[in-house]
Amino acid sequence: MRPDTPAENVDHTTEAARLERFADRYPEDAEALLLRAAAHRELSGDRPAATALYDRLLASGAGLDNPYLVRALKASNLWEYGHEAEARAIIDGIRTAAPRDAAPWVIVAEALEAHDELQQAHETFTEAVRLLLTDVPEPPRATHPLLLGRHRVRRMLGAPHDEWDAVADSVHTHAIGLDELHDPKRVWSLGSENPAELEAEILRLRAELGAYREALSRPFPVAVLHWPAGELAELTEAYPDLAEEYPSHEAHLATIEAALRELAASGTPNLGIVRGTVPSYEAFAASELASPADPALLPQYATTLAARGRAVAWPPERVEACWCGSGRTYGECHGPAL
Repeated sequence: MRPDTPAENVDHTTEAARLERFADRYPEDAEALLLRAAAHRELSGDRPAATALYDRLLASGAGLDNPYLVRALKASNLWEYGHEAEARAIIDGIRTAAPRDAAPWVIVAEALEAHDELQQAHETFTEAVRLLLTDVPEPPRATHPLLLGRHRVRRMLGAPHDEWDAVADSVHTHAIGLDELHDPKRVWSLGSENPAELEAEILRLRAELGAYREALSRPFPVAVLHWPAGELAELTEAYPDLAEEYPSHEAHLATIEAALRELAASGTPNLGIVRGTVPSYEAFAASELASPADPALLPQYATTLAARGRAVAWPPERVEACWCGSGRTYGECHGPAL
């Protein structure tokens, strides 16, 4: 699905089937592709089929990049069609395992919240926040949903503002404050006969809906192709015609960062970087019945890698590893100077 395709115009069953075919064709990318396929199965209403895809991943012999995320998504899906006991067992197992990745925590905590298990949701959000953010100077972007979800649940429970709520306030970027967005009494204002109160509530709801859509959005990324130094040297040695595209590795890295900043400045959303390898590129060229020496093939290769779930979001946070693989943080390497 391309970013300009409205969600309501997507045939989720067809899209799931396409992704499953891609997973068969590219087994090395099966995890990313089947997770997307399972999401489409859920959206189509075929939750048992989604569970079958999660089970297929968990039963595969290949090591998963994030097995706890797969388990969390399976639990959330199971609960939605009546398998509460199994879902709870999986959630308990994830909490006991205490993964160091934020995504599984977010999924299981929101599953508990969605089924009115507010105290359990609060405990889960809090466990994750303490595990992942204690003594961390700047919360990584991936942990923001944990802070915001915890704040939301605490407001519903009537709990007083604490230090983690203050951190949630600091990462919240929308015009309407969290205390207003998460106020459980807001629903009563919708019954007001005062036009000003109704207009204010509509603005709040729009802000909340925008944040929710942003959190759920996983569109097809606009991806730029990155060749590691060794791969680029091998590529230009094998196909000298491409040396014009890549005069040096340093120039290649600088061009990537400049192109992404230009796209970001123009308002292009959801930018990413895909890493190329010569064998993969040659295989792609063969599948397209084209010569690897043809520069016109490079953007098509990048697009295909992105479609296979290989894109890494850009920009990283300043404290995260730089996308170029230098081993330094983005702020110390290609990130903009403060």
